Amino acid sequence: MGGIVERLVPARLGTGFRWLLASSWTSNLGDGIAVAAGPLLVASLTGNAFLVSLAALLRWAPPLVFGLYAGVLSDRLDRRRIVMAADAVRAAILVVVVALLAADRLTVVPALVALGLLTTAEVFADNAAATLTPTLVRRDDLVVANARLQAGFLTLNQLVGPPVGAALFAAGLLWPFLAEAVLVAAGVLLVSRVVLPVREPPGTRRPAGVRHEVVEGLRWTVRHPAVRTLSLTILIFNVTFGAAWSVLVLYAQQRLGLDAVGFGLFTTAGALGGLLGTAIYGRLTSRVSLGNVMRAGLIIETLTHLALAVTTSVWIAGAVMFVFGAHAFIWGTTSITVRQRAVPEHLQGRVGSVNTISVFGGLVVGSAIGGALATRVGVTAPFWFAFAGSAVFVALLWRELTRIAHADDAADAPGRQPGVQAPPGGGEGSGEGPGRETMPG
Repeated sequence: MGGIVERLVPARLGTGFRWLLASSWTSNLGDGIAVAAGPLLVASLTGNAFLVSLAALLRWAPPLVFGLYAGVLSDRLDRRRIVMAADAVRAAILVVVVALLAADRLTVVPALVALGLLTTAEVFADNAAATLTPTLVRRDDLVVANARLQAGFLTLNQLVGPPVGAALFAAGLLWPFLAEAVLVAAGVLLVSRVVLPVREPPGTRRPAGVRHEVVEGLRWTVRHPAVRTLSLTILIFNVTFGAAWSVLVLYAQQRLGLDAVGFGLFTTAGALGGLLGTAIYGRLTSRVSLGNVMRAGLIIETLTHLALAVTTSVWIAGAVMFVFGAHAFIWGTTSITVRQRAVPEHLQGRVGSVNTISVFGGLVVGSAIGGALATRVGVTAPFWFAFAGSAVFVALLWRELTRIAHADDAADAPGRQPGVQAPPGGGEGSGEGPGRETMPG
């Protein structure tokens, strides 16, 4: 057993990271259960299509509304306690939902309010949690650490959680939410065991106003070539991705002839591809620079849109989704690692929140474009738009991507990670490594 644990989570990552990873995996299983159970609950309470659609909106709106403020709090306060407090709030909301379901008194409006509050609390928990890893592990081990975190998200949140949530919902409306409450509460207990390095003593840096601190994070992002390029890439590619994926269910039905079960299997192919990404990432990053990994990933994403636009074969489309899933894991983990290496410790929360805005802003804009194109031109039009837009942007960004993984060298090192030794050199990977936090699928 010890050998398996060492291989999965090497001791050099530290006890603190092991507790953080256990908390992340536990919470991700609970969140994965909610991915299926939340929409099913709303649909069981109302047949109103507008109210049902609000459930999806309430998962996208809070990151856009509260993301920047969450970043400010992460840089001001004890980040571990933010995670604990936000997840404790989530657990309490879930207990209320369970109580109302047990009493048969939950209606659609309180259910939607609960879903919105849960997502809002998750924004604060996720932003703060993302800043913990670079304070707990060495710079060259960020690749390994992020790989383990993203593998847990992929496996538990996307593969295991949703079918478990659907099965629990079929057994009784309250069971998935009770299970999620228990798992989120367990995550709080696990992250409470994490001991962080000492940050700058209280009172040595007086917080400026929220607006000033937000602007400081935005200004740093814009002025740093690598992180600026990452944010811009994430924004643009989530516009193209969002346009295509917003009509994916219609594409699967009309173009591929799939029913509901077939669509579920089709999307599962992407998650299975992500598992392949976890298996090959270590060998890949030990042989290929992070800049070239990112170049190849954007080419794969561009060609994914083209392939889906032209094919009518379920098997070809499924294979394309499988490869895309591997790319999504590899790209996302690489992007997270590059950003964590480059950003000073006291700005991790705010720069991370700029990334969040880029992710969800791109998705919202892309979804609007995709819906309009599909309605007026046809279900493949969003995929052609995504291919053309991605191809143009890759051409414009091609030269910059080779430098992106090197822009976090010694010039950016001062003040980045107090309490964590940054090894000399700054190599590009330690042989294993980092999902799609950056470009969600």
